[in-house]
Amino acid sequence: MRIVVCLLLLLSTRVMAVPDFSGEDGYRLWQRYDVIDAALPAAKLEVVGRSETHNIIRDEFRRAFANRVDRSSGTLLVQKITPELQTRFKLQADVTAQLSDEGFILKRQGNDILITAKTDIGLLYGSYHLLRLGFIQQPLDSLSVLQNPKIKRRLLNHWDDLDRHTERGYAGESIFDWHRLPLDKDQRYYDYARANASIGINGMVPINVNANALMLTPMYLQKVKALADIVRPYGIKMYLSIKFSSPQQLDGLNTSDPLDPQVQQWWKTKAAEIYQLIPDFGGFLVKANSEGQPGPGDYGRTHAEGANMLAKALKPHGGVVFWRAFVYANDPAIERSLQAYDEFVPLDGKFMDNVIVQVKNGPIDFQPREPFSPLFGATPETPLAMELQITQEYLGFSTHLAYLGTLFEEAMDADTHVKGPGSTVAKVVDGSLYNHQLTGIAGVANTGMQRNWTGHIFAQSNWYAFGRLAWDHTLSARQIANEWIKQTLTVQQQAVRQIEAIMMPSREYVVEYMTPLGLHHLMDSGHHYGPGPWVDNLGRADWNPVYYHRADKQGIGLDRTASGTNAISQYAPYWQQKFANPESTPKELLLWFHHLPWDYQLTNGETLWNELVRYYYRGVDGVSDMQQRWQQIKPYIDANQFRQVDMALSIQLKEAKWWRDASVLYFQSIAKRPVPESLTEPEGNLKEYQSRKFPYAPGQG
Repeated sequence: MRIVVCLLLLLSTRVMAVPDFSGEDGYRLWQRYDVIDAALPAAKLEVVGRSETHNIIRDEFRRAFANRVDRSSGTLLVQKITPELQTRFKLQADVTAQLSDEGFILKRQGNDILITAKTDIGLLYGSYHLLRLGFIQQPLDSLSVLQNPKIKRRLLNHWDDLDRHTERGYAGESIFDWHRLPLDKDQRYYDYARANASIGINGMVPINVNANALMLTPMYLQKVKALADIVRPYGIKMYLSIKFSSPQQLDGLNTSDPLDPQVQQWWKTKAAEIYQLIPDFGGFLVKANSEGQPGPGDYGRTHAEGANMLAKALKPHGGVVFWRAFVYANDPAIERSLQAYDEFVPLDGKFMDNVIVQVKNGPIDFQPREPFSPLFGATPETPLAMELQITQEYLGFSTHLAYLGTLFEEAMDADTHVKGPGSTVAKVVDGSLYNHQLTGIAGVANTGMQRNWTGHIFAQSNWYAFGRLAWDHTLSARQIANEWIKQTLTVQQQAVRQIEAIMMPSREYVVEYMTPLGLHHLMDSGHHYGPGPWVDNLGRADWNPVYYHRADKQGIGLDRTASGTNAISQYAPYWQQKFANPESTPKELLLWFHHLPWDYQLTNGETLWNELVRYYYRGVDGVSDMQQRWQQIKPYIDANQFRQVDMALSIQLKEAKWWRDASVLYFQSIAKRPVPESLTEPEGNLKEYQSRKFPYAPGQG
């Protein structure tokens, strides 16, 4: 009997040791309607209209409230504006006249609540906003809201390939199964559209900017049409990345010169073919003459001549060209941060009015921290779209918790000073600084086939934050974090505050343990996984981390002042003066603009070497703090969600220490200075860190 009892105890122990992965797996993103602690704020739902979008609105409210309704006698009315409606709800004509095609009004009158707009899509956005208010438990007693999006074209750029590989994708293979389309219309496509519509995203580019010409063939255009038909009722337009050399690759033309009449006709014919299939097609996204991609420069033509050729083909149909300004590869002799400005500023005023130049937020490449690109504000006659990276190529992939709402907010709020104080990047992007009507913003998507879509529960917050800031860049990163937490994790106020305390400094921690004080581009080669400040053997100088940190026995940093590359000359005089002097340069950008001695004394009295090392250690301490805070949240969170994040934080702490120790040991080998006495010595051996190889790290191009 004793043996039997022991065996039973052993078996029960083993069973109990198996993790339970049931519960919330993250698939529903921020649309967990069951956590709404409220009933439908009216006894009756009335959606006036029979379109597919009207059906989506009905379905969303049914999902959210099921059989839970308010006991009042009121009606939740969803209806486009009519004179009768204006009279009934006392809507003044000067108020409704403020609405754009995507805008909406929410208003409470007595027991009734109205959602109204000019268009079906406006009604959809208004419905999602009311649902959001339910999530965040905002009282509806005096509801009165009028909203228009501040930026007109709000796109996700997918870096997905036709074989479902995703460049810089860390959440599994692409959600787009091109082999099974157009007939296989997966449920995931609809859920993807729902999620995007709920945060105001109204455009998608489903394939990589390193484009494949096959996408423009009749077979693949049928597949694109199938996707466009799915997302259209959600207010999402389809755009395509195009290969500039497609006329040659697909139809055997002997050139793709944008000034060649045959080439021009080819694109006009192709545009007409696309619009025949997809009448609301948004337009083209182009990466040209960068990183080996073909472009007008191959024929001695300018970016403007290339973009305008495509713009002429799209113009009769209402389409636009997003032309990327990521062109550093054109001239390796020029310091990389200078190149976009040097190539595009002389072309200001030469683009057609349906061309928008798409500029990355910083002058290098989505680094954990960069100054704003000097292109913003430098082209008063050319509209600029901002390109942000939602996927965490340089911020720890999908295993590091890094809330990027703070990065996006920092990028938008940066003051260019091109027209004096208040000339923010946001005003360039929303068109208000120079009165541009064509406005846009793009986010490089982080979606994949993993159940939670993004590989890390908290990586969902970056998709969410992009959409919300694209809709309204005046929202704060903290406010957006609060919204996301309550819709995704918990509405328990104590837990919400604790999760906010995790999210808000999280990106800064990544900056500190990867690239403090303005250092940048220090990752290992190709995959960009882990530290590689020692890398110096790549094909171009500006692919190597040593090119950017310039560490030598004298000091560290890249001199971009007048005595160096003179990159500061591309900024407004206000910033030129600030950046010229290390004492007035923002501390977080110090080594971006200056090469300084190891013993340079900072304003806090510390030497540069000591401060640099302290930042590396501070970042790791920050991750430890996030871990401790997360443990306190366990009682208030779904067990599966808790476990996913808990495991990821363990990985992050290990890799943060790796970044810290490898980086400090490497720079110490050059600086020949001790680690400050108050800090522990870095672990491990520099040669071992340098020998680590990861040929199968995810997301490689």
